[in-house]
Amino acid sequence: MTSEPLQGNKSNNNRRPNNNNRKPNNNQNKNGEVKPNGNKPSNNKNKNRHRRQPTPIDENLRNFVTKNQEAHKQRLNPHYKLDLASKEKIRITPLGGLGEIGGNICVFETDNEAILVDVGMSFPDETMHGVDILIPDFSYIREIKDKIVGVVITHAHEDHIGAMPYLYKEMQFPIFGTPLPLAMIGTKFDEHHIKEFRKYFNPIEKRQLIKIGNDFEVEWMHMTHSIIDSSSIAINTAAGTVIHTGDFKIDYTPVDGYTADLHRLAYYGDKGVLCLMSDSTNSYNTVPTGSELSVGPALDRVFSKAEGRILLSTFSSNIHRVQQAIQYGIKYGRKVCVIGRSMERNIEIAMQYDYVRFNKSIFIDADEVSRYNDKEVLIVTTGSQGEANSALFRMSIGEHRHVKIKPTDLIVLSSRAIPGNEGSISGMLNHLQRAGATVSYDKDIHVSGHASMEEQKLMLRLVNPKFFLPIHGEYNHVMKHRGTGIMCGVPERNILLMTDGEQIEVAPKYMRKVKTVKTGKTYIDNQNNHQIEDDIILDRQKLASDGVVMMIVEVSEQNSKMLDKPKVTTFGIVADKQDKAFAKEMEDVVEVFLTNIKPGLIENSRALENDLRQVVRKHIFRKMKKYPLIVPHVLVH
Repeated sequence: MTSEPLQGNKSNNNRRPNNNNRKPNNNQNKNGEVKPNGNKPSNNKNKNRHRRQPTPIDENLRNFVTKNQEAHKQRLNPHYKLDLASKEKIRITPLGGLGEIGGNICVFETDNEAILVDVGMSFPDETMHGVDILIPDFSYIREIKDKIVGVVITHAHEDHIGAMPYLYKEMQFPIFGTPLPLAMIGTKFDEHHIKEFRKYFNPIEKRQLIKIGNDFEVEWMHMTHSIIDSSSIAINTAAGTVIHTGDFKIDYTPVDGYTADLHRLAYYGDKGVLCLMSDSTNSYNTVPTGSELSVGPALDRVFSKAEGRILLSTFSSNIHRVQQAIQYGIKYGRKVCVIGRSMERNIEIAMQYDYVRFNKSIFIDADEVSRYNDKEVLIVTTGSQGEANSALFRMSIGEHRHVKIKPTDLIVLSSRAIPGNEGSISGMLNHLQRAGATVSYDKDIHVSGHASMEEQKLMLRLVNPKFFLPIHGEYNHVMKHRGTGIMCGVPERNILLMTDGEQIEVAPKYMRKVKTVKTGKTYIDNQNNHQIEDDIILDRQKLASDGVVMMIVEVSEQNSKMLDKPKVTTFGIVADKQDKAFAKEMEDVVEVFLTNIKPGLIENSRALENDLRQVVRKHIFRKMKKYPLIVPHVLVH
């Protein structure tokens, strides 16, 4: 009995008449079902009749959409935040740190004054025989030294402060930086016997504008990195603000709790930034860089399983890594022995200035290690890169005075291989494992100190610069960072890829390359802290690759003929057993040369030796495809 009312309701809801008594149409079968493709014009009319009418537009809401779009435009486009009527400009000249990892130094220059940001060193490659470190060529600094009003330091890594003693032996300027970098520069001055130059130190307080000269106001903003007390800097000039990130990563859980000062970066970004110069070292890494705190659990796991001594090696400047290692050593009842001059110095400075705090009773000297049970000892040392003179390498080959590697030792390498050091690290690992030690080289016991692509994006969005200069890295790194900048809204025309020595002029309306200044590297021998001249390095390279030929030729002044067979000595050219044959060959070359000698040449010994050198070099190249160093001595009697 309820079926009829239900049918009626359904019919009313669908607003359709009851068609049960109608005859089926051509597109229906006997049961009233619609055949496929049975569309009728009446259906289209039905659809049109029931189509929903468009929602009316609220003009007031529409106006606020426009207003918010304009607000976004004003917020995101720094063009509106800069004084475009200003005629002021600033020139930026990197003298190191581009096309390479390390050696960072940059000049910021107005018409009347200049400042330097960082004065770093870099390391030689395998072709630079006998060279310990490389420092920048200071030629341009000599040119403008009367304009320089200060040196600004971002952090205390060697590639940012390592060349300071060499610069200050020649010229001196006020130095501005946070306490740890200044303390580490001070120890370098002490080592180089120029401790009187500590008087140029000007420690700063972060988040405070420091007036340097008349044209610069600089603010240091705390930044997280693989060394404590790092900073990004804001350089305020009449032309606008330049943000220089220094080396950085965004660590949300740093060991000391001092996170990167993102608020201050955002403040400058909201105010308007003329140019951003940002660290490109890790620009290929798409995964966010891990927190330094994340290394702790991995160290805990490794330390808990160790049955003998633990030898941990990391970068001596990574104080927080060393701090965590010492904390876990104490947790498992171990005494701590610090070995390696740079490691000892850095920990001592960090403790002196209360960056880290440890009871001095936990530390023991290297000569005390043998008095303790192996399970009671943690050795923290340098040498994670396999450096030939480092403490860990000397231990691995059995040449360290106090520590010899045992089969029960656990070696923890808490670092990554710097490009170019893979071979030396592999060699050291071979030595350690031949000695029977267990080596832990897992990825989770190290994190990088440099920003990945995601952190670079965050920096770009916070600072929101008009112009962007990727810095710190090889060309492929800055090129990749350029792409990230474009993704983050910086127009392609507002990004330049610099190389060392290129001077960039930046003004509110434009950025352009204006000239190139002299730049390069100076070779340093660390044994005596003296410069090695370029021609010495070239000679060493030639000796290593092509060998040397030394000749003594006695010639008659009257008839220009040899008085005796030439005395020939070679190194790196022919085997010892072939010396006689080679000497005979040189005798024939010299004889032909003297037969065709130019008139009067016999009287000019230097010209005579130069011509003989050319003849011998051509002959050897024809036969051996080598250009050895030729050292002829012609004695005319």
